[in-house]
Amino acid sequence: MALSESQVPPDAQHYLVCGTEDCERNCQFYCNDCHQPMCEQCRDEHQKNTKTKSHEVVPYKQRKRTLPVEQCKIHPTKEMVLLCEECQIPICYKCTATKEHRGHAFTDLEINFDEKVSLCHEEIAKIRNYFEPTSQDLKKEIAGDVTEIKKIMDGIRTSMKTEAEAVKKLVDTVTSENIKQVGKIEQSLLETLNGQNQEIDDYITYLNDLIKTFYGYLSPSNIEQITSALKSESFIIRPIPETSKPVPPVFTACQHSKEDVAKLLGIITVPNNKPENKKIKPMETVSTQLKPTEKQRKQDKEKSYVKQTLSLSSSVTKVREYTAPGVCSVFNISMGKSGRLWVSDDDGNLVQIDLQENQLQKIQTSGGFGYHTVTQDGDLIYTDRKNKVINRITPDNTITEFIKTGNWEPLSIHSSHINGDILVGMMKGGKAKVTRYNKTGTEIQNIQRDNKGQVLYRTPHYITENINGDVCVSDWGNAVVVVDKSGQHRFSYTGQGSEFGPYGICTDVLGHILVCDVMSKTVHLLDQDGQFLSLLLTPQQGVKYPCSVCVDDENNLWVGQYGTNTVTVYKYLQ
Repeated sequence: MALSESQVPPDAQHYLVCGTEDCERNCQFYCNDCHQPMCEQCRDEHQKNTKTKSHEVVPYKQRKRTLPVEQCKIHPTKEMVLLCEECQIPICYKCTATKEHRGHAFTDLEINFDEKVSLCHEEIAKIRNYFEPTSQDLKKEIAGDVTEIKKIMDGIRTSMKTEAEAVKKLVDTVTSENIKQVGKIEQSLLETLNGQNQEIDDYITYLNDLIKTFYGYLSPSNIEQITSALKSESFIIRPIPETSKPVPPVFTACQHSKEDVAKLLGIITVPNNKPENKKIKPMETVSTQLKPTEKQRKQDKEKSYVKQTLSLSSSVTKVREYTAPGVCSVFNISMGKSGRLWVSDDDGNLVQIDLQENQLQKIQTSGGFGYHTVTQDGDLIYTDRKNKVINRITPDNTITEFIKTGNWEPLSIHSSHINGDILVGMMKGGKAKVTRYNKTGTEIQNIQRDNKGQVLYRTPHYITENINGDVCVSDWGNAVVVVDKSGQHRFSYTGQGSEFGPYGICTDVLGHILVCDVMSKTVHLLDQDGQFLSLLLTPQQGVKYPCSVCVDDENNLWVGQYGTNTVTVYKYLQ
């Protein structure tokens, strides 16, 4: 992949040329004493030469930087080659005798310059390997969010139009039915009126016929007929037929407002939730391609050797026991340096003991379960649930407030052995999350939901980290929940029976996950992918209520229990 312009260093060229006279081969090495680049062949000759064989020749990227030649401003004929440690300014040898620097300490400016250059390259590496790629990833995420938002809004618009069409069809249907009903009522009323009209027509005909009859009686010759007619009932005129006024239906129009129509068609709302910050992968140890120290090489070699030679033992052996004065149970264990141990119970008693079972220090805390851990620097840090802070205890026994957790109540804590990050399990109002801080206490990650939006934790009482960077949480009364270092859910382990009560949790050099189960009174052993391997400790081995586990540098398992202040050490790897 081609480098962008911002990634190309200012002194970049197609290839470096050997600095030896008449040699044009590619440069691969650098002599820090001669300040000369050289190829492999010239390097070999350089190291065979009796005058230069003691020179320090290193790969070119690990070279010491040549100090730029710069003349002293006070003594222009002299070069600045020293650094005044008190004044923190470069000076020449002649300046050391002046009254401004008399009695001060001085260091080689070239060494100081090389250290600063190395730091600059470390920062450049961090930028190129983490900050810039992470920013580019965020840009891609934002572009994806733009596409998703447009898609969502198009979907909302389509839904609104569909809803409106559905309402229109309902309006047309109801209107049509109402019109049909009005037609039926009209037909019924008209039939009634037409019947009344016909009845009146018949009555008028009757009256006309009656008039003609009476006119016939008016002749003197019909005197006898009129006399008899006046005595008959036919002489009585029938009453006018009764008619009724029709009662028409009444249409009551509903007075609809815009809000009524909006409710009918559906409303659009913007959630009142605060937008969650995008998850940014934590910055791992950035390779700066600088020369590793002898100690680092030795540690890496030892770890690699241990992983290659260790395996699960066919049986678990009890090695030793310790009594922890000052606590009634052992709910959490933190391994300190110099053979010292921190243990705590559920009543807030936190004590430090040595391997002779002497109590060295005791602190009254707000209590909890897995609420303390030892950092890479050997400091103990512990959560204060009541005041929502994390405190630090330095080797000189000074207690300082380290991190404030806001409105969240810190429950569990673990200091990473990989990069010194601090993992904290927290709760607030029935919600739970895991927050990652760097070693200086700056918040860099929050883990709360999986990629389907489902909550991951209920009560994260114990927390640890595996060798592959997975965050392993003992979610009390629920499960062991494991996410990768970016916060993506990997798996959840819910035990081997109908009931599972996970308590203390730890991991070992082989990536095994060890978790206490107070329901079955056992310690479960899982591989790093969550597969159950065995019940490592059971009541048959004398375990009653295991609450806490911890693996030391010698790969021994330390187990603390409820109801006793005894810590038992087991050997389970060979």
